[in-house]
Amino acid sequence: MALGRVIDRDNRWIGPFLAADAVSVDVYSLNVPVPSEVARLALDLAREVPTVTPRRRGEHTLVVKRLGADGRPPNVIEARTREVLAGEPPVAVRITGVDWFPEPTSGPGPVLYLAVESPGLRALHERLCAVFDPVPDVEGDAYTPHVTIARGGDREATRRLCERDIEPIEWVVDELELYDAERSLASGTVALSG
Repeated sequence: MALGRVIDRDNRWIGPFLAADAVSVDVYSLNVPVPSEVARLALDLAREVPTVTPRRRGEHTLVVKRLGADGRPPNVIEARTREVLAGEPPVAVRITGVDWFPEPTSGPGPVLYLAVESPGLRALHERLCAVFDPVPDVEGDAYTPHVTIARGGDREATRRLCERDIEPIEWVVDELELYDAERSLASGTVALSG
């Protein structure tokens, strides 16, 4: 069987894996940059499950929506995204706890993550889904806003960590990043200015 690329729920390349395990996900996404306090919490929690593969420093993000490229260059995708989100106000975001995807839709599992509560972020996601097709089983009604802590590792240790109470972390998002997973870099920003 052929090897293929696998893009995870965070639009990060995690392959290669057998092509049958790959999901067809475009390489661009619109993300919320996370504050250093959130990244620090994720790194600290990942250390408590020693067999996991944690996100590295600087890799923590919160996906708002994957964006279909269809061969279009990043500047065209960015322009269309700006048009769709024109006039949208900043949104409040709150980290509320630790949770997991026991059986993720792609790549190794389980996936340990920080749960995110944000009606404003969900509204942005829905608005973008009306223009950019939702990825099946990951977006639309299945959208779970989260910041990935780590993948893999001991299932029981991961499940136990989900029972941990954490102090909520809140912030206001006034800018989103267009992320190019193929090049592993932010290719632009979209302001939320109301």
